Amino acid sequence: MGVARLLEMRGITKEFPGVRALDGVSLAVEEGEIHGICGENGAGKSTLMKVLSGVYPQGSFQGEILLRGRPAAFRGIWDSEAAGVAIIHQELALVPELSITENLFLGHEVARGGVIDWVRADARARELLDRVGLRERPGTAVKHLGVGKQQLVEIAKALGKDVELLILDEPTAALNEGDSEHLLGLLRGLRDQGVTCILISHKLGEVLGIADGVTILRDGRSVETLRLTGEGKEAVDEDRLIRGMVGRSLGSRFPERVSSLGEPFFEVRDWTVRHPQDPDRLVCKGVSFTLRRGEILGIAGLVGAGRTELARSLFGRSYGVWEGGQVLLEGRELRLPRVRDAVRHGIAYVSEDRKALGLNLLDSLRTTLVAAGLGRISRHGVVDRNREFAVAEGYRRSLRIKAPSVDARVSTLSGGNQQKAVLGKWLFTEPEVLILDEPTRGIDVGAKYEIYVLIRQLAAEGKGVILISSELPELLGLADRICVLCEGAVAGVVDRSEADQERLMRLMTARGSAPSPLRERIVREEAGS
Repeated sequence: MGVARLLEMRGITKEFPGVRALDGVSLAVEEGEIHGICGENGAGKSTLMKVLSGVYPQGSFQGEILLRGRPAAFRGIWDSEAAGVAIIHQELALVPELSITENLFLGHEVARGGVIDWVRADARARELLDRVGLRERPGTAVKHLGVGKQQLVEIAKALGKDVELLILDEPTAALNEGDSEHLLGLLRGLRDQGVTCILISHKLGEVLGIADGVTILRDGRSVETLRLTGEGKEAVDEDRLIRGMVGRSLGSRFPERVSSLGEPFFEVRDWTVRHPQDPDRLVCKGVSFTLRRGEILGIAGLVGAGRTELARSLFGRSYGVWEGGQVLLEGRELRLPRVRDAVRHGIAYVSEDRKALGLNLLDSLRTTLVAAGLGRISRHGVVDRNREFAVAEGYRRSLRIKAPSVDARVSTLSGGNQQKAVLGKWLFTEPEVLILDEPTRGIDVGAKYEIYVLIRQLAAEGKGVILISSELPELLGLADRICVLCEGAVAGVVDRSEADQERLMRLMTARGSAPSPLRERIVREEAGS
């Protein structure tokens, strides 16, 4: 007796003005399996799941949805949830100021006679938290939880609605390795309990490690479905998935490059910064490094090592409380108390969170691409609209940003194209030093390769690139040297010819990081007080 088919989607077509996002997509998911969906940004993965979950209601698309062999017509997300379908989006839908209990039952309150029964609600919340392995008090405000724990709250929220089909859109994109492993272990446990899961992920290794089957989408069409376990199992590796996603083999994951390094021109000396809310905590402890022209300097470290804190504090002291240290360009010390000062001196920063810190999602692509350098296209404080269009269109073409026109809102672009828009915005300032903080997070392998090529081109032009990444293979494939941070201090700097994942991991977990004069002075002063 075969496994029952829980879900079937037939010929799903979804159009937006000027764009056919889905073109006759079909998908079949067996009961009690984890089914992966892979594809480049813009392939239609999230759109397909929004159709399935009722975000795009019946009548707004063509095609048919069958649940357990019966037609399903969802007029909204309430209908899909009533049918046992729940979706967890990449951007979590939690209210930070509310407690875990309040978030779990928001819109589905545990009430009696129209009055919320907080005792029953907290008891039910504890049951759900136990089920996902989260040891937190139900009354804890969600804002005090890390991203990994917030993901678990979202899953607990879905389980509280008697979910049969759980859809997760890039659930591990913002998680560290430990939180990712915990979440994937939870999904395996849910599968054993009979919950069917659909997993959208750009992390192909995770998909291959956990999924029973995977469907590949490309350009709004379903290309193929591969079985990874059970009857009909196929031999599938990451290269096989990539060929299906991009329609070709990428060969090497990283573009070839022969480094041609110039003289050191950018230097950070003894850079020390305190946490903005906790004055007793140093997030950067006497960090020092140099950057050569034409060099890609990688920054490695575990979560909490101070990588982003270092980058943002260097960029016009936009994070933390500066305690001391110097930044030198061509041997001349720079004063960088504000972001505008950093930009004026040729420093640009692409943040790890493009939607919160890199983009205004209400802006057009045209406005976004010139936002950091308005003075270059203005006269007497008035923007020259013709020059604005010319610049924006030039970057749209050169960066191969997929958009109907430069007047398209950046919110309508895929993640990879949004990332290219952020890069274009800062390239327009013509920086000498470009700090890239997780520039490929949450984007597909094809878009990653294009960004890798762009990074290499910038280095070839004599720019200095500082590359922060949680993916050690990415640093090993791109960087000329790798500076390793541990607990806010430099644990070591390794040349690419001597670097491997084992050596980097040893440094990332080291305790005795390199001392600095300023750090030692601060420690002595605090001890004396």
